[in-house]
Amino acid sequence: MRVTRTVATGRTVHAAEAPSYLDVSGSEIVFILIGVITLGAALLCVTSRNVVRAALWLVVALGGLAGLYLVLTAELVAIVQVLIYVGAVVVLLLFGLMVTKAPIGPQPDLNTANRPVALVVAVAAFGLLVAVLIDAFRFAYLDLTVEGQGGAEAIGGAVFGSWVLPFEVLSVLLLAAVIGAIAITRRDVGSKGRR
Repeated sequence: MRVTRTVATGRTVHAAEAPSYLDVSGSEIVFILIGVITLGAALLCVTSRNVVRAALWLVVALGGLAGLYLVLTAELVAIVQVLIYVGAVVVLLLFGLMVTKAPIGPQPDLNTANRPVALVVAVAAFGLLVAVLIDAFRFAYLDLTVEGQGGAEAIGGAVFGSWVLPFEVLSVLLLAAVIGAIAITRRDVGSKGRR
């Protein structure tokens, strides 16, 4: 008899209690539709030759991720996704493009002949990631009827419990990136007569 462990409660159920993959609910259909939209926007973001259009497709992709979090009843993560990534990161990206006066159109001198190799590596990496995820979560399912699994208490307990070290390392990394961005955009650093 196959044994399944639920993600939300951690309790072990038998295969007879677990839902079948052939039994598709409405939330799973919405999840698949939002996932397809998010994947399409991500592909358009990566393949766009205009940096501003790529940033706008990134907004759609990150908004789709927030929708996926909502379907999985992780409202706090969805709100953080919209506020931080859609709101702040994309605005910072566009602001950085404007400050550095980077070219926003296609640049023929930046094209490379290594696109087929890059495509093969990208497809291989994608296949490897899909295989690892399927192997890791083959018999797990998320019970959407359990309340509070995406709330502030559960997320805070996970972040400040078992994930506190990666959380702090990420904050130091982001601080270093902000300091580096400030140092790059300042024009008076290193010029003669300035301290």
